[in-house]
Amino acid sequence: MTRMKRLLIFLPYVPYPLMRGTYQRVYHLAEALGRHFEVDLFCLSSEPEDAAHLHRFEAFCKRVHFEPFQHAPWPPFLTDRLWHLQPVSVRHWWSEQVLTSLYQFTAGQEYDVINFCDLVLWPYIKEIFPDHPARVMDRSRVDWLFQTEVLNTKQQSRLGKLMAYENLFKIVRLEREVRRELALTVVCGPDDETFLTSKMGTSDRVFVLPNGANVGFFDAEAWPPTPTATPTALFCGALDYVPNTDGLAWYFETIHPLVLEQCPDFKLILIGKNPTPTVQGYANLPGVDFVGEVPDVRPYYQQAWMQMVPLRIGGGTRLKIAEGLAMSNPVVSTTLGAQGLELEHDVHLLLADAPAEFAAAILRYVNDSPLRKRQGLAGRSQILKIYTWEALGQQLAQRLNALTSSNQ
Repeated sequence: MTRMKRLLIFLPYVPYPLMRGTYQRVYHLAEALGRHFEVDLFCLSSEPEDAAHLHRFEAFCKRVHFEPFQHAPWPPFLTDRLWHLQPVSVRHWWSEQVLTSLYQFTAGQEYDVINFCDLVLWPYIKEIFPDHPARVMDRSRVDWLFQTEVLNTKQQSRLGKLMAYENLFKIVRLEREVRRELALTVVCGPDDETFLTSKMGTSDRVFVLPNGANVGFFDAEAWPPTPTATPTALFCGALDYVPNTDGLAWYFETIHPLVLEQCPDFKLILIGKNPTPTVQGYANLPGVDFVGEVPDVRPYYQQAWMQMVPLRIGGGTRLKIAEGLAMSNPVVSTTLGAQGLELEHDVHLLLADAPAEFAAAILRYVNDSPLRKRQGLAGRSQILKIYTWEALGQQLAQRLNALTSSNQ
């Protein structure tokens, strides 16, 4: 009888409830891998309610451990951070207690694959598994790309920019290190791969695995579209995440006034957790319905006329587009916001990158109900064809199996 291969999954959080895009990806891929591997799962746990969700992971893992974790205070820049070799955004996740617990959890275990999520956990993996031939990093975003785009897009003070450049300089060194050391890096989109290739050359150890949707949950047949009486667009995402806050700032400064000028009864519905003070302030603007965090986003996908994704900082997950289209909810997005998904402009969704064009795309959906329905259905068909978590998990399992076969 063939032995089931053993997999360690190490995560910087407990990815449940599924309230963030990264949690959706990590949870569903871990669940899918549990069908193909014997999985041990080790998560950093920073929320008191995490323990209540342990049983969800025990359903597809052999062993599960949630390690209590709290970030240390950010170190002072001039007296500590500046002189430390580790980027502060990675160092922020380091704990000697976590290292000790991970040593204990993995002691005596033989794993075919070591799978960890994001660059912040690399120092632990390097310490505990220095010579393992199948170390794999699944990335919710490429730190080098993300921090570069934040620098190029976000307005910051001189000190803020200096600190950002200092951290980016150290991130670049760490990115080059993991390129040399890892057997495989899993990224969310071809733009992530293109960026890494432009900086470090081509590599057959980069694997693009896009994000998908839980089509059994985001099901347009169970939740058929029931549009609101007046035109509405939905923005859904973590409201403290820099790409989202930057995209909303761009939208409200340059696009929203153009839409209201042509359609005074238009409303943007804002949904998400942890809103910044600036985002909370949008509630006071005309044409805004600020909802905040909700237990279930499906009623809002069901009722909104469309979803809008005004992202200018790329890389990483594009889960909300997949989820919305799975609900037959048509999408207006920037090209960057939909990058990495096999979705065609004016077939599956509308793409626009300048304020006037983005506003025109929103108004086009407002004024054309058959177009909304047609593109919502076309988008759903594409999601069901390519972007289910079951299909994506199968792809990842095949790649990991091939990796372990090559090491035998």
